[in-house]
Amino acid sequence: MKLYLSVDMEGITGLPDHTYVDSHKLNYERGRRIMTQETNYVIDAAYTHGCEEVLINDSHSKMNNLLIDELHPDAYLITGDVKPYSMVQGLDSGFAGAMFLGYHAKAAQPGVMSHSMIFGVRNFYINDKSVGELGFNAYVAGHFGVPLLMVAGDDKACEEAEELIPNITTAPVKQYISRSSAKTLTPKKAGELLQQQTKVALENMKNVEPLIPPKQPTLRIEFTNYGEAEWANLMPGTEMEPGTPTVKFEAKDILEAYQAMLVMTELAMHTTFR
Repeated sequence: MKLYLSVDMEGITGLPDHTYVDSHKLNYERGRRIMTQETNYVIDAAYTHGCEEVLINDSHSKMNNLLIDELHPDAYLITGDVKPYSMVQGLDSGFAGAMFLGYHAKAAQPGVMSHSMIFGVRNFYINDKSVGELGFNAYVAGHFGVPLLMVAGDDKACEEAEELIPNITTAPVKQYISRSSAKTLTPKKAGELLQQQTKVALENMKNVEPLIPPKQPTLRIEFTNYGEAEWANLMPGTEMEPGTPTVKFEAKDILEAYQAMLVMTELAMHTTFR
């Protein structure tokens, strides 16, 4: 049985603000050590409870945060940027299930460091369904028939997962106080929770259905200002909704929608405010 792990950083235990997740800030090295340790707890539990192969995809920022020399020796790691499918690179129908670690709530919602890919996005819509990174990535897993078995992160990310996917297992390692503060477990206690919930998730996997995306979905991205939408609209095939900072793209499937989202958000980051 193969298990896929996508590991973000904002939802990792004990990380309350950007100084832990930005490689230029003073707390980043502490953050990545805790991130690696947290991932190891889940890998260890996965191998203990029936998994034969675990693939980890580093899914934060430049995607080179996990310390491979401290990672579980039997795991496989996808690391670095640029990746055609970003946070879900390497995910395919060969996996029995997926787990998302270190995840956060979507943009414009309460949650520790909540956002959706970039801080210039207010909403992603797949048809009329508002999703964040968690939901979009779960749709890609569903495209391949892979169920999302567990989400670990702050309590708001876990609530978001529970609303999306019936019977999913969650591991809330910290509780939201504000966007830059949290009541958090210690890494040791979080590790115990993660190992316990990984076991529960694997035992419960038959009760979790893949989140199947709509066929030929319409992707709509609502940006925070008009300039970001103008940049995103440079991508061929897009259309701006008049008088709004929302850009629309008609995709042939969720994979094309996902790559369109990556291109549009990258373009939007060229917007300046000077």
